[in-house]
Amino acid sequence: MTGQSHPLILKSNIELRQRFHELKKGDVVACVLNLAPNEDYLLLDMVERGVIVFPPAISQLSSRSKCCQATIFAQWMPPLTSVVRKKADLARVLEVYSDKGIDEVITKLDHSDCGLGICRWRSLDDVFNQVAFSQTPPYPFVIQPFLRNCTDIRIVWIGDIYREAYWRKNPRGFRNNLHFGGMSGDYQLGGEELRICSEVMMRGKYPYAHIDLLKTAEGGVYFSEISLFGGLKGAKISPKEAAEMKKAVEDSFIMDMEGMSG
Repeated sequence: MTGQSHPLILKSNIELRQRFHELKKGDVVACVLNLAPNEDYLLLDMVERGVIVFPPAISQLSSRSKCCQATIFAQWMPPLTSVVRKKADLARVLEVYSDKGIDEVITKLDHSDCGLGICRWRSLDDVFNQVAFSQTPPYPFVIQPFLRNCTDIRIVWIGDIYREAYWRKNPRGFRNNLHFGGMSGDYQLGGEELRICSEVMMRGKYPYAHIDLLKTAEGGVYFSEISLFGGLKGAKISPKEAAEMKKAVEDSFIMDMEGMSG
């Protein structure tokens, strides 16, 4: 009787590209995929073939896409956060916002980091006019009400190994981007904030994450964004330490997979 072959375990993007078509059910891809634009279908293909992806495919997909986040994490985000994929979507959202008396909004481009794809609009008409007169409308994008006087909180959460939080503020603008002159300080997470972080990570199957929360002046807490990787300016942990800890989480997963196949 022929013994069952051990699963293939790929640990790098180079290996994945070389052996992608060999993958079958039970095989493992244990690395963050370096995908080109519009290559997200590779994740779907592997999941459909029963390949085990780590970090999980949904975490890698949502980490890359603001629109994906606004869809699957909607219950933790500011009310009325919406994804706009075409002009009809925008017209519908603006009608709802107008009925609610909301005029000042934020838009987020789908694949943009460091706060550079975030725009603040003082009028709903300004958003519609910009899109209507653009020859290449920036679809898809996220739109949500602008929340004033919020505390921007960054959480670095690496499995069971490490956790820290700090507030960020930039007096030069609303983005609170530390790379452009912002300031930061230690923040002690409360129960509601910890709950939101835990639930978002569980929903998105994140083994580690950089999470942004918004806390309103009235005490409400909303999820803003999440990523497998992110800036650490303002954090106590160094990029080198964070990378080593994330690798330890990945190595532990690989060891478990090798042990199960042994």
